[in-house]
Amino acid sequence: MSILTTLQARGQVTAPELAEACEVSVRTIYRDIDALAASGVPVYADRGAEGGYRLLDGYRVRLNGLSRNEAEALFLAGLPGPAAALGLDAAMIAAQNKLMAALPVNLREDAGRMQERFHLDAPGWFGEAEEPRHLRAIAGAALRGTLIKIRYQSWRAEKQRRLAPLGLVLKGGSWYLAGQVDGSVRTYRVARVLDCTALDERFDRPADFDLAAYWRDATLRLEAEMHPNVAIVRLSPFGVKLLDALSQPYVKARTQIEDVADADGWRIARVPTGKTSWHAASELLRLGSEAEVLEPADLRDKMAEMTQAMAARYRASSHAAKRMARKA
Repeated sequence: MSILTTLQARGQVTAPELAEACEVSVRTIYRDIDALAASGVPVYADRGAEGGYRLLDGYRVRLNGLSRNEAEALFLAGLPGPAAALGLDAAMIAAQNKLMAALPVNLREDAGRMQERFHLDAPGWFGEAEEPRHLRAIAGAALRGTLIKIRYQSWRAEKQRRLAPLGLVLKGGSWYLAGQVDGSVRTYRVARVLDCTALDERFDRPADFDLAAYWRDATLRLEAEMHPNVAIVRLSPFGVKLLDALSQPYVKARTQIEDVADADGWRIARVPTGKTSWHAASELLRLGSEAEVLEPADLRDKMAEMTQAMAARYRASSHAAKRMARKA
């Protein structure tokens, strides 16, 4: 394939030039040219001082039948931000240039349009992408299949870990490491890795480990742990819209809202909430006066307690402001 794409991009090329481009011997080039010719590829040799190998005029390599949609998808997958974070930005650009040279003219135009008209901005709104100091070292170890030793700051305490880096995930602008420790796979936020030492010791990657499946299951498990309870909430028509706009995807997907509204247009909803009444109340207070918690009783009491404390604080500050205004 390298010989074909080089001939297609450059026209006539000598055997020594092909050997240098492919980083093999000239003898290997002769053998591979014979193999291409035997397989039906129209490769021709021009003799003489200015000779070399070339493809039959008009012959184009379609990269094993690459379709229009496949070519577009390959260029859409070239994400400059994550590639740069991993130290692969130069390699990605070089690979895209080689792919562009190998594409037929009509597919080159389509692939170029994908780059011009689609862009990935990984972080969420009003957030910035993390640039962890040890990301490249961890990525290199993951590719080599070697162990790493890290000093990690969890939300509880600082820890030392010797682990096998099975894979990296970019989620909402943050990088996460799936690392195997003592036979179990755990998730580590790469930005919280304080120190990282790449070891020379290799590890056996679990044959049945699927990074995408692991991440999907871990995400669902974490979201379920963060929202283990359910609140019965009465919502105004605007409250229904607010809940949809402000809720996290997990909460939004699992919220159940009754179709029937009361005389005032309010509807009953079952909303997943946090572990404690304080966490649940903090989430639901974003809905303001457009929501009323009906159950459980302790959450309703916490909502009343917090709103009464807020009202008292604002009343006190209002009185203080008026006294200051009168003195002035």
